[in-house]
Amino acid sequence: MNVLSDHFAEFREGFLGTVELTGLSGLLALVLGILMAAFRVSPVPALRIFGATWVTLLRNTPLVLLFLAVTLGLPALGLKGWDSFWLAVLTLGCYTSAFVCEAVRSGINSVPVGQAEAARSIGMTFNQTLGQVVLPQATRTAVPPIGSLMIALTKNTAIASGFNVTQLGSVQKSLNADTGYNIYVIFLWIAICYIIITLAVSGLFRLLENRLAVAR
Repeated sequence: MNVLSDHFAEFREGFLGTVELTGLSGLLALVLGILMAAFRVSPVPALRIFGATWVTLLRNTPLVLLFLAVTLGLPALGLKGWDSFWLAVLTLGCYTSAFVCEAVRSGINSVPVGQAEAARSIGMTFNQTLGQVVLPQATRTAVPPIGSLMIALTKNTAIASGFNVTQLGSVQKSLNADTGYNIYVIFLWIAICYIIITLAVSGLFRLLENRLAVAR
């Protein structure tokens, strides 16, 4: 317990940093993922191509390489002044959005085609059909895999510690360098912190899944 009590402030800062990074990145991933899923089922060819390209590139690019591309590439393009935390949010959010897109698109494909055809037959536009008829039903199917993606996102935030972002991974690095504590004890407390966050995320999505199941 000494390592936790002696460095509680560092653990608290890292824990809250991980929670904040996960929450903001997850929100960005959900917004972009739903948008890209809409693009992928759009009747406009250019949007379908853009959505497919987005998913293909991000799903097949290693996350560390994507971090390097963002943190080094944006300044090279003249986009300077970005805080490392927001660069991490952008990187994690965009990366995860590609997987969210496929989960949402799978949910959309599970909705019977007759639902969309009936909506169009009464004069609803594509946007109205998607937003008012298809997506509400697709969400019920997409919630479980999205929950798993958010748990994976929580663990992926550890990579941000290598890019000057304060979170649990950076706490582990600083304690290993500046203290004489057993490295396995430090790893144990870091792991417990991650477990707490992932269990909270899992519980949140399980609650959401149950509520939507009742609505079904």
